[in-house]
Amino acid sequence: MVGMSQSGWFAMKDFQVTPGMRRLGASVLGMEAIVAGLITPVAITVGGVAPALAVSVGIGLAVLCVVAAGLLKRPFGYVLGSVVQVLAICTGFLVTAMFFLGSIFAALWITAIIVARRVEGVTNR
Repeated sequence: MVGMSQSGWFAMKDFQVTPGMRRLGASVLGMEAIVAGLITPVAITVGGVAPALAVSVGIGLAVLCVVAAGLLKRPFGYVLGSVVQVLAICTGFLVTAMFFLGSIFAALWITAIIVARRVEGVTNR
């Protein structure tokens, strides 16, 4: 790419995906997809959100979680997974409890990446 330095794109070339990261990340995203799908009826009945908006946001986020989980073999999957975490927190504007649940999933996402890298770094020595 023109004008791109060696350390550009957050050093994506140097980001090593490990099997443990894929397993833990897919587990977090899989559970998050279930929760994201379940916010749809809650947003409609409890939050009074328009059904079209609730379905678009809830099911859209669930599908995005599944897509991100499928892309975890590549470094881009972790970028997409991180975007999903931000979007999950933003769904708190529809269902207030999602501010809390989205933060929990974001913490689990970060922990999964860090712990998997540390564990596999120790076992590779």
